Amino acid sequence: MQAQTPAHDRIVDAAMRVFRRHGFRRSSIEQAAEAAGLTRQALYHHFSSKEALFRAVLERLYANALAAEIRAAEAAERAGGSCADIIVAEVSARLRELLSSLDGSPHIEELFSEHLLQARDLYQAYAARYAEQIATTIARVCRKQKLALGKRMSARELARCIEMAVHGTKSAYPSMLPADAFLKDLETMLRMLIAGAIASPANSPAARSSKRKTGDRK
Repeated sequence: MQAQTPAHDRIVDAAMRVFRRHGFRRSSIEQAAEAAGLTRQALYHHFSSKEALFRAVLERLYANALAAEIRAAEAAERAGGSCADIIVAEVSARLRELLSSLDGSPHIEELFSEHLLQARDLYQAYAARYAEQIATTIARVCRKQKLALGKRMSARELARCIEMAVHGTKSAYPSMLPADAFLKDLETMLRMLIAGAIASPANSPAARSSKRKTGDRK
């Protein structure tokens, strides 16, 4: 996300409060202007419509979630976590960031459904970035921990499967609430998926090759 002016950031902060309080449909550009301490005309210098303002709020949420994901992966790696520990921490941090941004809003279900109607292209762009971030983490962790992916499984393919698991769990929890139950079920799915996709060090191609060489020398 590009750096924005203080005025732009102040308006987005105000709009977030308005959308949390009133939902998308019942919010207005006038309410956002009042919350930001601006006239309606002054706000229109920055955003042409309520829809444009909603997109700006969503982009901030998505960008913050991506940043939280990256920080969590790095922290879990420094702590010596397994590949599953790192991926679970990464994905959970992203989703917790999204949930915390709307925590307490009585309109959370409406906001989650409306974001696909108003900004599907933005959602798809960030979904691709989330998947690419997970693929980068998988490749890095496998390299550092000398792990091997299973046959016909690449880091990107595993990342795609992880995102499918996220969406699958969302089908049972459309608004990702209650958050603790949603994240617990998602963690179970992710750990099972990763366990099946990554070979243990003893069964990695490098380890099997080493065993064959040892056997040849006997």
